[in-house]
Amino acid sequence: MLLNNFSKSILEAGADEAGRGCLAGPVTASVVLFNNDFQNNILNDSKKLTESSRNSLRSVIEKEALSFSVTHLYPEEIDEINILNASMKAMQECILKLNTKPEFIIVDGNRAIFSKLELKHRVGKIFSSSEIDFLKSIPNQSIIKGDAKYLSIAAASVLAKTHRDEYMNLIHEEFPMYNWKKNKGYPTVEHREAIKKYGITKYHRKSFRLLPEQLELKLIY
Repeated sequence: MLLNNFSKSILEAGADEAGRGCLAGPVTASVVLFNNDFQNNILNDSKKLTESSRNSLRSVIEKEALSFSVTHLYPEEIDEINILNASMKAMQECILKLNTKPEFIIVDGNRAIFSKLELKHRVGKIFSSSEIDFLKSIPNQSIIKGDAKYLSIAAASVLAKTHRDEYMNLIHEEFPMYNWKKNKGYPTVEHREAIKKYGITKYHRKSFRLLPEQLELKLIY
């Protein structure tokens, strides 16, 4: 069973993201805050769970969490500020959406969650000075493979993955030739062959290397 607390703070939230390596669609983040008595024997890193298990756990997490939030950051913003910054910014936006202020944040990975708070960009949410001060006031810790160690980070990974998959299934209906319902925007052979044949859409990340030999690609709507 995963651990339910790292910092010994009463209100500790976990953060994670999904879709960082995709060629299309948003990067999606989630932050989850549980009571310290929350336990679950099945919850784990979303990559270690089946799709049906993730979907079942999503309902449990959203019902049992003291507070949770999910944020999509879309390709236009990813292309402007880069995917690493977009991943962190999505988690930062999630924290601002929580109904309950966390006393501590743990995040999957090895990068400080509140780095690059004052990015200069034109697309997406721009943080106010009070929001930046609020985020800076929260102690936090990055934990390598934290989604396989702590319940709150694992829960965030499940929500980020399931909400992103739901979004990709939706836009699949608009552009079924890319089969996003199956590949979820990841760089599979099938996805890249479709890009080569049909060009790119408004959902593709233009700053990414979409093909092994980057050709001039047409944009379709």
